[in-house]
Amino acid sequence: MPRRKYAAAGFTLIEVVLALTIFALLGAILYGAFALSHSALAKAQGAAERSQAQRATADLLGSYIRSAYPYRSSPQDQAVYFSGETDSLAFISAYSHGMGGRGLARIEITSDDEDDSGGAALNLEEATPVRVAGDGGASGQSLRVVLKQRIRDWRLAYLDPQAEEETWQDRWDGQERRLLPRAVRFSFSDEGGHEVRWVFPIMMVVLAP
Repeated sequence: MPRRKYAAAGFTLIEVVLALTIFALLGAILYGAFALSHSALAKAQGAAERSQAQRATADLLGSYIRSAYPYRSSPQDQAVYFSGETDSLAFISAYSHGMGGRGLARIEITSDDEDDSGGAALNLEEATPVRVAGDGGASGQSLRVVLKQRIRDWRLAYLDPQAEEETWQDRWDGQERRLLPRAVRFSFSDEGGHEVRWVFPIMMVVLAP
């Protein structure tokens, strides 16, 4: 009785290698797409966190600057306590965060010296109750916070309310001018090298003569 011949079932070695190659290529493509999407998500989250932190800093600064008060040591004294330089600012705010928004506070904004990376820290200090020259022996409390770190090219400017056209001054002395500026401008470069410019109007400037 003659034997029947059956065709061999299965895959050849070439077919197996080809299939493995296709699966490897598909895996590499999927992994690359996943890695790109994960990197994009991480960058977006980092940018959102930096933007939120920067917005919170601007809101805090704005609340103080907008509430700058034309403080005088006595009714007879026409000098206003406001000392503005290109790299520092000291004034009296009518809104004290440390006292829950009630009462006056002395605000000082300064920056540290630049570190080895060329960046500096922007600091804010709130002191209550209000103490100016001559009251150094009085007790009080202070709150100090670091607003921004690793900033560069830090600079302040002050808008002159008496100028007919928009005029920004590098310095503002309340004892000499006897009134507050109309606005304060903050300019600096952040840790990412982006230029940042904040302009905060002073709402109580109309109270100064």
